[in-house]
Amino acid sequence: MSDTQLMSIPGQIDPVPVARDITPRADGRVDLIGLPKNRIAELFADAGLDAKAAKLRAKQVFHWLYHRGVTDFAAMTDIAKTMRPWLATRFVIGRPEVVEAQHSTDGTRKWLLRTADGHEFEMVFIPDADRGTLCVSSQVGCTLNCTFCHTGTMRLVRNLTPGEIVGQVMLARDALGEWPHGNMGGTPDAPDEESESAYTSDGRLLTNIVMMGMGEPLYNFDNVKGALQLVMDGDGLALSKRRITLSTSGVVPMMDRCGVEIGVNLAVSLHAVTKTVRDEIVPINRKYGIEELLQACADYPGASNARRITFEYVMLKDKNDSDDDARELVRLLRAYNLPAKVNLIPFNPWPGTPYECSSPERIRRFSEIVFEAGISAPVRTPRGRDIDAACGQLKTAAAKKSRAEMDREAAAEATAPA
Repeated sequence: MSDTQLMSIPGQIDPVPVARDITPRADGRVDLIGLPKNRIAELFADAGLDAKAAKLRAKQVFHWLYHRGVTDFAAMTDIAKTMRPWLATRFVIGRPEVVEAQHSTDGTRKWLLRTADGHEFEMVFIPDADRGTLCVSSQVGCTLNCTFCHTGTMRLVRNLTPGEIVGQVMLARDALGEWPHGNMGGTPDAPDEESESAYTSDGRLLTNIVMMGMGEPLYNFDNVKGALQLVMDGDGLALSKRRITLSTSGVVPMMDRCGVEIGVNLAVSLHAVTKTVRDEIVPINRKYGIEELLQACADYPGASNARRITFEYVMLKDKNDSDDDARELVRLLRAYNLPAKVNLIPFNPWPGTPYECSSPERIRRFSEIVFEAGISAPVRTPRGRDIDAACGQLKTAAAKKSRAEMDREAAAEATAPA
């Protein structure tokens, strides 16, 4: 696959080639969010700086982007005033556009976001007493068609870029006020004490990230990897890989690469223990069956009792919630000697769904059977249901358009009277 993509810009006849790691922008400037330090240096050199100056400026800018959270080059006080306009005319510090922000009665927050090329996606923040978890999207729409999932009823529009993925984390930090405070008068090598003393992991609201939003992360592997590397970078957002979980519906060929190249915790959307039921509700099972999936889990690098694999299991009335289903789940996990935790998720209804949630008594009994076998099986408390932010409820009005349709719309916008 080529490392460039074509982007149509209003008013231009020929598409402009854009590297796949760069978030496309109609104004031609390059968005630096989502890019590692060496890539920023490369772009600075391409723009005219010599190699030594490009490397130095990249180090400074990287610090301001990911450690300070600034969104304006003018705020980068250790960079010469004459250099700041040079940066601003060529580059931009982006964030996803907030279309709508909603607050649930239980404290959950959901944002409807828009990309620079007009596509919408969602992210969710879930506060708890001991942690704050950001649920991050990897695609606009979804590659899969899980029948119980509202997001799965959307068609895939496109993958999100590294900048659009890590931009969700940056935006959440903005909204939660979690960047350093102070006069920002220091440098990367000698930051001012006031700023640094206010920036510790102990006081953060956002402590964990789960790649469980819209999309299948392993079908956008390279972009997800690039974004999470910035999140884990000690000079970047500096979040431990133990606080990051990637959820997959079972893209077996990519699971080993995820463990080796990213190294984060793994969650698997299992949801059924028989081929017939899983084929129906998680159609990827027809390609990668339960046994193949569980073997990939057993082989996942780093899996141990200290780092258990989480299995997500949505509770659907009369579909996958019987005592026999619970016992078969135990048998399967034991057969593959898996260090496992099972999250039991009460089904979150959405308009038009053919499924119902299992009764509280049925969910409790299912949990007891799994617990009695020595496997943790807590029932997840639904969060954000009143704003459609609960598991499986994320869906925007985004519709897949052809390139010709998008080009026609862009041309019409460019020629419309002011």
